[in-house]
Amino acid sequence: MTGKALIIVDVQPTFCEGGELGVDGGNAVAERITAYVTAHRGEYAYIATTQDWHIEPGAHWSEHPDYVDTWPVHGKAGSPNAELHPAIRALDIEHHFKKGQYSAAYSGFEGIEDNTDRIQSREEVAAAQSAGRTLANALKAAGVTQVVVVGIAESHCVKETALDARKLGYQVTVFEDLTVPVSEELGVAARKDMAAAGITLRRS
Repeated sequence: MTGKALIIVDVQPTFCEGGELGVDGGNAVAERITAYVTAHRGEYAYIATTQDWHIEPGAHWSEHPDYVDTWPVHGKAGSPNAELHPAIRALDIEHHFKKGQYSAAYSGFEGIEDNTDRIQSREEVAAAQSAGRTLANALKAAGVTQVVVVGIAESHCVKETALDARKLGYQVTVFEDLTVPVSEELGVAARKDMAAAGITLRRS
């Protein structure tokens, strides 16, 4: 078993076609990730998902969103669209990190490990973070040295998760065929930022 981790970022109906912040190609990415995990699961020491799980994320939600810092209601904790995409859920992955309960939280490293669908209070979320139920600690405990990031959207949460993994000293790869940006323009900018940080961009 290698010290390699796969992080599947925010593959939820809320970010796929028909969702509140649907990205073109989201459903197809979910299916491709599922096929990849099915074929390559044994190559990874650790696999986890992240989810937007917003309860009261403050100004992150807006009735008049600018689509830069503020967004329509999405990833609402407890709603069907905040659950994992059915294709990903069928993989029976063990580790799940929920993020953004009371903040924006673009990076999976801001989440807490939570395998329930409960609505937590601010105090419960803070206690989980204080107790170290974080992605950074989980990767360390698993002896991970390399991190592969896939999911939705490349231009936002995939990029931020990959950049945070790089800051923590991991070798980081983003599989370009297993992610999709909000727009091609934002995708180009994200890939430039990731490459500048020393992240490897390639196909799976």
